[in-house]
Amino acid sequence: MVAPYISQQPIDDFGLVFSELKYSASLAATTDTTLTIPAKAARYKAIIKVENNGLVWVASNATAAVPVGTTFVATTSELITDAKSLCREVKKGEVLHFITSTAGTDVSVVLYALGTNN
Repeated sequence: MVAPYISQQPIDDFGLVFSELKYSASLAATTDTTLTIPAKAARYKAIIKVENNGLVWVASNATAAVPVGTTFVATTSELITDAKSLCREVKKGEVLHFITSTAGTDVSVVLYALGTNN
């Protein structure tokens, strides 16, 4: 069974049931690491966490990039810090890309299926 996400549940993952779809990786520095979203459901809420003191950039269907330079530029990536979980809706077959500048940064991704009623 794929653990469902019920719209009344908070997206900080407090109070959610344990999901069977849990993934983790210890990232190598400056190496694009990917996770392909499984096809057990059409859509999911992905709860992404990073270990304490970790800074990770994530992108969907594009290579993640660590920022360079001192001016703002357009990017494909979003920053995840250890301060809180990042929750995003993802679809089956979507590929999440992760990158960090610090070797050994641990990342966890837990998926909750979205039903057609949500």
